[in-house]
Amino acid sequence: MDNAPPKNWTRNMNRIEVCFSPGEYHLYEADFQLIVVLDVLRATSAICTAMEYGVKEIIPVATLEEARNHQAKGVLVAAERGGQIVEGFDLGNSPYSYMNPELKGQTVVLTTTNGTKAINMAKTKDTVVVGSLNNLDALCTWLIEQKRDTLILGSGWKDKFNLEDTICAGAIADKCLESGLFFADEDSTVAAKFIFRSSRENMFAFLKASSHRRRLRKLNLNEDVKYCLTPNNCTAIPILKNGSLVRMNHETIENAAI
Repeated sequence: MDNAPPKNWTRNMNRIEVCFSPGEYHLYEADFQLIVVLDVLRATSAICTAMEYGVKEIIPVATLEEARNHQAKGVLVAAERGGQIVEGFDLGNSPYSYMNPELKGQTVVLTTTNGTKAINMAKTKDTVVVGSLNNLDALCTWLIEQKRDTLILGSGWKDKFNLEDTICAGAIADKCLESGLFFADEDSTVAAKFIFRSSRENMFAFLKASSHRRRLRKLNLNEDVKYCLTPNNCTAIPILKNGSLVRMNHETIENAAI
């Protein structure tokens, strides 16, 4: 599991690191302009699913006040806090909600406990994309093609470490490092890879005692958890463009800067 640059390292290799939560983002942000934001349970899984099923764009906002301002203008708004839909809003962050054919071509404003905060924290960077286990292979293929230093930012839980984002971050780092085009310096990346490799045979069982799976289990959302832990059921890569998340294509790649 050696992540360090090989002896024949050249400047053609790029660095990939894992930041466990927004609370640690300030320690990494100066070194990276490409950020992958994760909130596996459930915001970024829902966003990837929404793009896969044809939602036109998702506008991530950090606060309920911002969400209400959009709602007052007649925009469809999804709001989640503590795993539940906030009273008075149209949707939450269940991936299944975004499979509704009526949402195809729609704009949705989204605010969540953790994920939209992390996305907004990273929005000043050149390129911000949304990752999940659902779009794992598509995302890693794209990252390897970019040949850029990359930071994987977990949304965590209220600025604290969580297991599910770390598993996904480890999966992304593992695939990119195996390409031979990346190296990693930080112990956080080593730890994320180890946790992913320890969990990959049965992530649902591995997360049985995790704090957020317990929260969602109490809300009878085990099916959501199973979906979010299913690799490669999406190919969409959401990218932040002018404050909105849209499905990546050649045009959005060329014009992704905020």
